[in-house]
Amino acid sequence: MSTLDTKVVAITGASSGIGAATAWELATRGASVVLGARRTDRLESLVARIRAEGGRAEMLAVDVTRRADLEALVALAVDRFGRLDVLVGNAGVARIAPMAALDVDDWNAMIDVNLRGVLHGIAAALPVFRRQGRGHFVTTISTAGLRIVPTQAVYAGTKNAVRTLLEALRQESTDGTLRTTSISPGYVHTELVDHLDDPGQRAEAQQAMAALGISPDAVARAIAFAIEQPDDVEIGDITLRPARQG
Repeated sequence: MSTLDTKVVAITGASSGIGAATAWELATRGASVVLGARRTDRLESLVARIRAEGGRAEMLAVDVTRRADLEALVALAVDRFGRLDVLVGNAGVARIAPMAALDVDDWNAMIDVNLRGVLHGIAAALPVFRRQGRGHFVTTISTAGLRIVPTQAVYAGTKNAVRTLLEALRQESTDGTLRTTSISPGYVHTELVDHLDDPGQRAEAQQAMAALGISPDAVARAIAFAIEQPDDVEIGDITLRPARQG
């Protein structure tokens, strides 16, 4: 029996890519999953697939920029399954442009989703974790925050801000009741770059994804590995990338 059989896990950004792969991976290992995303049609299909295989899954329309949506996702997990063990903060957006382009709307979008969305999740789940005496935040960051390159300043900035706040939260929570895990993937086959506005940048990023990208399943397995550790073991950081990524 997997140790995930007893886990209740909520996942944001669960309608595609890493989020969907993580939902499937955890559910097939026995976890109860509560899935949040904006594209509810995709969530419905994923929940139906999980249930068809005998898994336990619930879903909710979630926009992480709205604090109330994260509170509702956590409440759904507690109401349906009696508790919440893990919050996987996976929702994210990427916009690529030089700072001189002054794409302030894109900057705000990345701050709202990548940073404020994580904070909303922490604000919603932390009181539950404290009340239970146990909980785990797993958050998707990026190797973009480890290797700073032109055109990704704000994107990398939001990811490094999340890295910083999770480390601070970890240091504030060494009583053994809370674990934090930062997952930093490199190139992964997802839809993340499909929404870049500039056609040239979008094509270049898609080409790099196609040439180098690993499967979202690889990230899902890493997340499962971190979650299934004994309660007194914390996997603080995982960086995974294609073996050929520079």
